[in-house]
Amino acid sequence: MRRFVGLMPVLAALAMTAPCHADGVAMSAGQAPVNVGDAAMAAMAYHEDGRYAADLQKILADVDGWIAAQAPHHRKPAIVLDIDETSLSNWPVIKADQFVYLPAGPCDALPKGPCGWLSWEAGGKAEAIPGTLAIVRHAIAAKVAVFFVTGRHEAERAATIANLTGAGYAGWSGLVLRADGSRTASAADYKAPARAAIEAQGYTIIANIGDQPSDLAGGHALKSFLLPNPFYRVP
Repeated sequence: MRRFVGLMPVLAALAMTAPCHADGVAMSAGQAPVNVGDAAMAAMAYHEDGRYAADLQKILADVDGWIAAQAPHHRKPAIVLDIDETSLSNWPVIKADQFVYLPAGPCDALPKGPCGWLSWEAGGKAEAIPGTLAIVRHAIAAKVAVFFVTGRHEAERAATIANLTGAGYAGWSGLVLRADGSRTASAADYKAPARAAIEAQGYTIIANIGDQPSDLAGGHALKSFLLPNPFYRVP
């Protein structure tokens, strides 16, 4: 898998355990993780009933306030953002593929699946996450440099720029992508050095925003903000 592990195997391994009853036989707590079908339904409901959008907006409002407060105190302030599920929403393909990561294949059957992620990204149809777009616009107006650091690869640069631009992102200072064919044990092993390289240009990264713990691990930011994403995990 190129970037992430789908929701079902992740929640099967990581979700809190609970008693389970089958054929009248009770299983003691701690024996089995939550049923992956139940986890998938819960994740779908979390997105569809508005709780996901509300949680996103609450955190992004805090990010916006932090940036506004910090920007005047630094000579070259900057923020770093992940792209997928931080700046752009891939919900149509996540929903169509039912939380499974399918990198290859066409994506011409939406809203039904299957939809290959690489084809989806090449199409540049992902929409901006509204709160993140507002933050970027406010940051640029306050003369804060904006950098995107993503797990996408260099081969997707043109498509990614086109998608960001089409979604309304303009005036940003840099886009960092993985070298084609490169792999690391964790996204943090690539993203933390990328932030260090931005700092080496004289910037102070006042905020680092992502939807995965691996987006934020490794330091090189005054403060990090984790957005909700129960739909997949990037190691």
